[in-house]
Amino acid sequence: MSRAGILMALLSAVLFGASTPLAKLLVAGTGPLMLAGLLYLGAGLGLAMIRLGRRLLHLHASEAGLGRIDLPWLALVILTGGILGPVLLLAGLARTDAATASLLLNLEGLATLAIAWLVFRENVDRRLLIGAAAILAGAVVLSWQGVARLDGGAALIAMACLCWGIDNNLTRKLSAADPVQIAMVKGLVAGAVNLGLALVQGASLPPPMIIATAGLVGFAGYGASIALFVLALRHLGAARTGAYFSLAPFVGAVLAVGLLGEPVTGGFLAASMLMGLGVWLHLTERHDHDHAHEAQEHAHRHVHDLHHRHDHDPADPPGEPHSHWHRHEPMTHSHPHYPDLHHRHGH
Repeated sequence: MSRAGILMALLSAVLFGASTPLAKLLVAGTGPLMLAGLLYLGAGLGLAMIRLGRRLLHLHASEAGLGRIDLPWLALVILTGGILGPVLLLAGLARTDAATASLLLNLEGLATLAIAWLVFRENVDRRLLIGAAAILAGAVVLSWQGVARLDGGAALIAMACLCWGIDNNLTRKLSAADPVQIAMVKGLVAGAVNLGLALVQGASLPPPMIIATAGLVGFAGYGASIALFVLALRHLGAARTGAYFSLAPFVGAVLAVGLLGEPVTGGFLAASMLMGLGVWLHLTERHDHDHAHEAQEHAHRHVHDLHHRHDHDPADPPGEPHSHWHRHEPMTHSHPHYPDLHHRHGH
C-alpha cells in the first residue's frame, strides 16, 4: 500500500501541476476570486457526480464517511486550502510568469514537511531534510530576481504555499474518511464562497466557454488531485506526501515553457536541477525499524492484512475491501513503513 500511496501522490502532483499554466491563461479574463470559485466549483460538482454514480452502482460502502468529530477539521481545511490558498496563488499568478510560479510551488512541500515535523511530530529523517534543503535552495535561486525587484507575486505564492502546508497537515486528520467526499465538500464550499465574494465585489460571470474550461481544469487539477492527495496521506503521512507532491511544479513549468513560450533561463535550469535532486532523495527513502502499535479503534477502508486481524460482527459489510469500525490490538514488529494511519509512533 505504500507503493500505491506513492503513485497516488505523484498522480495528484501531475494533475495539480498541469493546472497551473492553464489557470494562468484563464486568470487574466476572470480575476483571482472568480477563477478560484469556478475551479473549486468544477471540482466539487465533478466529484459530486462521481459520488452519485458510486451510490447508484453500490460502490460507496467500502469507504468510511465523514463524522461529526471531523467537521471542525474540515472547516479549517476549507478555509486554509480551499479559500485562502487558491486566492493567494491566483493573485500571485497575475503578477509573475507561470514557469516561475510553478517552481515556487515547491515551497508547499517544504511548508507541509516543516509543519508535520515541528508541529505534529511526524518522523522526518536526514534524507528527507537534505532533500528539503535542496528544494529550498532551488526556490531561492529561482526567486532571487523577483526578490531583488520586490516582486509581490512571489510573496503571494509563498503565502499560498504556507496555507496549503497547513491544509495538508490538517487533512491528514481526515484521511481515514472517503477522499471523494472530503474533496467534494471542500470544492463545493470553497467554490461557493469564492464565487460569492467575487460577485459581491462587482465581478461578472465570464463567457460560458471560460466557465466550462475552468470547471474542467478544476475537476482534474483540484478535485481529482485533492482526492488522490487524501489517499496518499492515508498511506504516507503528511511530510512524505508533501515531498512527493513537489513534482507538481516541474509539470507546470514544462507546460508553461511549451504552451506559453516562456523562456528557459540559466537560473531556471539550476533551480530545476536542485529541486530534482531533492525530489529524488525523497523518492528513494527507506524507513525500517522495530516499532510498537498501541491499541487503536477507528473506521476506514481496509483489507485483512498484517495490521487488520480483527473479528467481525454480523452487521459488518461482507467482502474486501470494506469499511467498518474496528479495533487494533497492541503488537510489536519490524517492516518498511511510512507514518500512515497505523504508524504514527515516536522515534
